[in-house]
Amino acid sequence: MLSCEPIADQASFYLPGTDCEILPSVSLADLTSFRVGGPAEWFATPRTVAEFQTGVQWAKAQGLPVMGLGGGSNLLISDRGLPGLTLLTKHLRYLKFEPETGLMTAGAGRLLPQIAGQAAKRGLAGFEWAVGIPGTIGGAVVMNAGAHGGCTADSLVSAQVLEPDGSISQLSLADLHYSYRSSILQGSQRLVLQATFHLQPGVDPEVVKALTQQHLHHRLDTQPYHLPSCGSVFRNPSPQSAGWLIENAGLKGYRIGQAQVAERHANFILNCGGATASDIFRLIRYVQARVSDRWSVQLKPEVKILGDFTAVE
Repeated sequence: MLSCEPIADQASFYLPGTDCEILPSVSLADLTSFRVGGPAEWFATPRTVAEFQTGVQWAKAQGLPVMGLGGGSNLLISDRGLPGLTLLTKHLRYLKFEPETGLMTAGAGRLLPQIAGQAAKRGLAGFEWAVGIPGTIGGAVVMNAGAHGGCTADSLVSAQVLEPDGSISQLSLADLHYSYRSSILQGSQRLVLQATFHLQPGVDPEVVKALTQQHLHHRLDTQPYHLPSCGSVFRNPSPQSAGWLIENAGLKGYRIGQAQVAERHANFILNCGGATASDIFRLIRYVQARVSDRWSVQLKPEVKILGDFTAVE
């Protein structure tokens, strides 16, 4: 069993043999795009895969759950915070291209818009869809993120994953069991470390850059980015989009506390200043109820809801 200071001390300490500090009660609000949420019981920002492994092993020894946090762009974290150990992936920023073969490998903490831009400069097509998504590779792999008709599953070859026991495994595309905005990794404590993609090589870089910019401009023109949000809140049911159903249920602009259904795009919920996670959660449930009453459609959240919301139900 990993040796460390007793958890009951509630004081920061370094993981044995590392420079990775474990901190108690760290606010997560500023690490999510919604700008809401309570503290992590324990929090660390490992710089190496070895430190991630040691952190996971420590949590296992303490009987604590582990949660990986990347860009925080598709999360709603309870005002009560998260139990266990939260590991920030921002230092896993490895990025390598093989222009001749089209292979690209990126660390879990690398931001999707950066990767889309770098791929375009190299004439590698197939990642243009990611330019407007303010998330990371890790989150994209877990959620099968997508936009503009493209998604993670279209080009992913494999993902390197940290298992709950601290071991590392390689998962193929088939292993991930991808479907619309979901994978086998959702709801598990397996953490994505990096992923490899196969893009289309040999394309004129100007063509790829033009399409990438076209996607970016479309998102900026049609979606609200002036206030904190998580992006699209609900998965799109068929045949109508979630935004269309919400708008035509008369919910654009509807507020609970400081959380508001966006006027510009009804599948966005905005933090208008001082919203709580509970405000947003209540608004999500209200929108689901109204759309169900109006259209007999059960909207499923795309946003990942974490922590204890039982007092809000």
